[in-house]
Amino acid sequence: MFFFSFVYNILLIFAAILLLPVIAIALICVPKFRAGFWTKLGFYCGINLDHDKQTIFFHAVSVGEVNAIEALVRKTRQEFPDSNIVLSTTTRTGQEIANKKLSSVVNVITYFPFDFFFSINSFLNTVCPDKIIIAETEIWPDFVTIARMRNIPVYIVNGRLSPHSYKGYKRFSFFFKPVLSRYEGIFMQTQGDADRIIDVGANPDITKCMGNLKFDIKPSMTDKQITCLAQELELNGARLIVAASTHKGEDEIVLASFKELKKEFSDIKLLIAPRHPERYNAVTELLVQSGFTFGKRSSNDTFKNNDIIMLDTMGELMKMFSVSHLAFIGGSFSNTGGHNPLEANIWGKPVVSGDCVFNFKDIYAFLTYSDAAKLSSSKEELTQDMRKLLSDSTFYNKACADTQKIFNENSGAVDFVINVLKEH
Repeated sequence: MFFFSFVYNILLIFAAILLLPVIAIALICVPKFRAGFWTKLGFYCGINLDHDKQTIFFHAVSVGEVNAIEALVRKTRQEFPDSNIVLSTTTRTGQEIANKKLSSVVNVITYFPFDFFFSINSFLNTVCPDKIIIAETEIWPDFVTIARMRNIPVYIVNGRLSPHSYKGYKRFSFFFKPVLSRYEGIFMQTQGDADRIIDVGANPDITKCMGNLKFDIKPSMTDKQITCLAQELELNGARLIVAASTHKGEDEIVLASFKELKKEFSDIKLLIAPRHPERYNAVTELLVQSGFTFGKRSSNDTFKNNDIIMLDTMGELMKMFSVSHLAFIGGSFSNTGGHNPLEANIWGKPVVSGDCVFNFKDIYAFLTYSDAAKLSSSKEELTQDMRKLLSDSTFYNKACADTQKIFNENSGAVDFVINVLKEH
């Protein structure tokens, strides 16, 4: 274990020195790269915890992972009220959402350390975690090695390993197998994910299928709050299509479908939410060219005099699904592998997507077995799938009911993790 860690650190430091000019330029030119840089390097100042108490540490890389573990963190606070809870993220947007959603629940929100031995030791010396829970398949060799040396159990929860990613991991299984052996537990979303990571080198005795934490997400708004949001947006009874997490090339597809459907359904509106903030300007230009009246959420524009609103604010997408009629989930026409459809389904809303959804293949298998989701191979199919949800009320009501049934049948992942924490 020590030899592996020594060689890994030498290679990592050598790579960092080699890339130092690139890192320096990125620090100067890329604001999101600067976010938390010195903290990640090991300067964990201002963290004050009562180390006479147990400390449970959660790590969630970015926005999606924070959303996934929100219910788990809240339940952990309920079950372990006297424990310290620390939450880290890697990205700036992850920090923003973590602070917005969980600052009143956890003791500390900070950044996860770089995988250098000195950064990790500084973090562990400051936080002194008794248990470490890492959301999804985040594998940092030095972090888990040093934690193991300190006898701190590390768990992967809500892990997933898509068939696409599996090929790369399998190619380097000689590297991942000794790393995976250092975890106390590896808990994957589906049996397929568990089988794949075992084939990469995980110990079958500690690798289990736990289900998906996102099936345990509960709607965070009351009926009154949903009504108030619809009034704030001035929907005035219009049916809203939410195009969520769109990538380059997908906005054009959505706008073309919307233009065609608008001829048949004059009451529909569109909210478009680009996946990456740096694309806001490009999407704005597309909206200008579309000929539709449009506004921006950041300007508090409404649908009263607009056909389209661009969601250019952070942390509001989930609640926008609550006032939607249906949702398009992006990353599915762009070879990205799709994004999580459950964030719309949780509100009882059916989803449509392109057919490139390998990142969420198993979830879509659940959804498309019923009418909770439809996969389209082209813009024409997408338009047709949305047309059916807009024109056939019987079909639409069944699709909404199917989403609720799926959640009812697949919840329980939060309790799985809580029971693990109690057992250990």
